[in-house]
Amino acid sequence: MPAAPYLDLQSIEAYLGPRTVFDNLSLTLHLGEQTVILGPNGSGKSSLIKLLSREIYPVVKPGSWLKIFGEERVNLWDLRSRIGLVSPDLQANYGASVLARDVVLSGFFGSMGLGRSHQATPRQRQRSSELLVQLDLEPLADRPYGQLSDGQKRRLLLARALVHHPEVLVLDEPTNGLDLKAKHQLLQILRQLAQAGTTLLLVTHQIEAIIPEINHCVLLRQGQIVGEGTCDDLLQDGPLSALFGTPLRVIEAHGYRQVLPGAPPSRDLSNLA
Repeated sequence: MPAAPYLDLQSIEAYLGPRTVFDNLSLTLHLGEQTVILGPNGSGKSSLIKLLSREIYPVVKPGSWLKIFGEERVNLWDLRSRIGLVSPDLQANYGASVLARDVVLSGFFGSMGLGRSHQATPRQRQRSSELLVQLDLEPLADRPYGQLSDGQKRRLLLARALVHHPEVLVLDEPTNGLDLKAKHQLLQILRQLAQAGTTLLLVTHQIEAIIPEINHCVLLRQGQIVGEGTCDDLLQDGPLSALFGTPLRVIEAHGYRQVLPGAPPSRDLSNLA
């Protein structure tokens, strides 16, 4: 029997401000299913995460629903304990003066740092300390967030997302802006989490960010699903060239994939010289 769905979208219509981001979108994602949502910039990937995190809501109409863990009505505090999130918005909005250890602790309260009303328990502090050690962040615990590199910030936000032992970890473009060492370090951590049983939902336009453990692929373009299936079937020259609107060639090594430019139609470019 397939595992229960954590996200069930049926005929969704949704807006971001005045702009339509989804019209008649249907998608079901299951626990234990390692998934990548892949598409070019502007395809609706981040808006899909905002639906899951309840930052935007679909239009209410007959035959349409959005269910999270089987429920249409969701308690946000319960949701935050079951779904961890790492996103560019979260990274950009954190205060520069917040200490690294407090960034992690703030995950228990769903806050951007710790306020006077946020009194962490000894157990919460222990969990935060364990994550700082596990993600090689313990030497940075007393440094302000604003003094950290992008790679360090990304791992710190990952630690924040993991404080509740979430069932699902959602990653919005997690490798953007990282150098090779930071990128490979983060991908290795994601592999370990997937192997330990955490359900990953990776949202990206970077093929090289798709770890070997991810086997379910959803191709998104202009708010529409244009392909869904296994990574082996869809991460190929033809589907990716169509998705990104340019000729691409896929190469694979050690379970990872890279894309190279494919052979474009012959054009006379002599007038550009």
